[in-house]
Amino acid sequence: MTLSQSQSFKNIYYITLIKSFLIWAFALTVCLLIIGFPLIILMVTIGSLLAVVLQSVLPVSAVLVVAGSILGFNLLGIMLGAAILTFKGVNPQDVSWLRWLHGEADPRHTSVYASCPLTCDVKG
Repeated sequence: MTLSQSQSFKNIYYITLIKSFLIWAFALTVCLLIIGFPLIILMVTIGSLLAVVLQSVLPVSAVLVVAGSILGFNLLGIMLGAAILTFKGVNPQDVSWLRWLHGEADPRHTSVYASCPLTCDVKG
């Protein structure tokens, strides 16, 4: 009986660990795409210059090598960051700036529609 309970707790722990890793990977990817947009432009600029320079050495696959290495370094950085945050035990629900991730609405930002003074008191 205790062996099956121990196995059940171990399975729940691994599922929670995987869920936390996937949430961190998603959050870091979104942050890289939205907040890191100037960084992306810088990477594209440097990558295009590297592809032009590398074109003389590898005429067929210079762009493929440069693009693959840039994407690989980005994926490695995101996965490494998600793994570090997961294994340090930082829970995504405890981070204050990830409110958008778990659907908490900010009470200061409630929507007011133009028709509300006419229709808000009407019971449907």
